[in-house]
Amino acid sequence: MALMQGDSLTGNNFGLQIDGVMVEYLAEVNGLTIEQDVIKHVQNNSATGKLETAVMPGNKKDGQCTVVRGMTQSASFTQWINDSINGRMASARKNASIILMDAEDTPVKRYNMRNAWCSKIDASSLKAGDTAALTETVTIVFEEMEVE
Repeated sequence: MALMQGDSLTGNNFGLQIDGVMVEYLAEVNGLTIEQDVIKHVQNNSATGKLETAVMPGNKKDGQCTVVRGMTQSASFTQWINDSINGRMASARKNASIILMDAEDTPVKRYNMRNAWCSKIDASSLKAGDTAALTETVTIVFEEMEVE
């Protein structure tokens, strides 16, 4: 069942696509932000002689987000991380999307990141005798993001 008018998404099901292929379901996503410069233009209104300020959109800014995933054997995501960390940028720069899904796994919202690559990986603490799931936190940088 798709979302009904007035319903909001819940944060229980989301994943990462790289070049259109779902490669990983994620435990957490932080920092999905779109930002751009703001240009202020102040001028004198010739009819009244008063100052007027116009606010206009400027350049879009690049960005970054972090994703937390369970330590899995996802070969394509691991390869993407390795290409990025080892400076193989021709294969590391990918178009990636964070996809939010409803309760029936139907994609409802997408955050599309252009020329994304991994700049940092942080493995969870390893502790003898611990029964917690192991995770990796990956920082993804991108040149541009679009929401659809």
